[in-house]
Amino acid sequence: LSAIAQHTSKVRLSTLVTGNTYRNPTLLAKTITALDHVSNGRATLGIGAGWFELEHQSLGYPFGTFTERFEKLEESLQIILPMLRGEQVTFAGKYYQVNDAVNSPAPLSRIPLMIGGSGEKKTLRMVAQYADESNLSSGAASDIPRKLEALAEHCERLGRDRSEIKVTKLTMACIAPTMEQAEADLAELGAIKGFSPEVQEMVKGIVIFGDPDTVGEQLSAMMATGIDGLTINLAVNGHHTDRIGLLGEVARKAMGDA
Repeated sequence: LSAIAQHTSKVRLSTLVTGNTYRNPTLLAKTITALDHVSNGRATLGIGAGWFELEHQSLGYPFGTFTERFEKLEESLQIILPMLRGEQVTFAGKYYQVNDAVNSPAPLSRIPLMIGGSGEKKTLRMVAQYADESNLSSGAASDIPRKLEALAEHCERLGRDRSEIKVTKLTMACIAPTMEQAEADLAELGAIKGFSPEVQEMVKGIVIFGDPDTVGEQLSAMMATGIDGLTINLAVNGHHTDRIGLLGEVARKAMGDA
């Protein structure tokens, strides 16, 4: 992200998302602050509880239970957020302890916090309590209204203004100028990855797939569920950089003024 910051001037820079389990919260606070400085105030902290058990096992990080990971995340937020706001933090929790932690130099900007995840009981409650942004990372478009309702209920209970929170949806797409080119992009990836024809057909059922009109219609339909924006992963053909620009044009149109 720091390298990308040197070649861009407007885009915000964030992970989607960093697993809380991989870093001590004080280190993460200082790291995101450094990113804010090198990007001239364009950093966003995207964070989640952590989910990839195999990676934890392979790299030697404690994985813990589902409950423990969410408890750790909440403790981390009570350390990171005050540090990003210029406060000196002392905290004694079950998992983390800090004494008079100082984040100096302070960030250049007010770094937004984005929490990734779709859980209605734990994740969206933490969004309502701590976050500026929510990224719904799983589930179908038809699930979005229920997620938004759950978030609104948490906000009401906690006395938070729901309109303060930006909600985006993570989805995957394969876009090309024509349907035939999209098919060719998928076949190219399939040859590299060793995907059978059956797997390639399965991919087409998972991602938003096709030409600009087809992809644009589906993105517009997703926006119509009430979200504020989209985060789109070009998992199939993002290595073709012209597809990135094409997706940007189509997505911008689908999102209107979002």
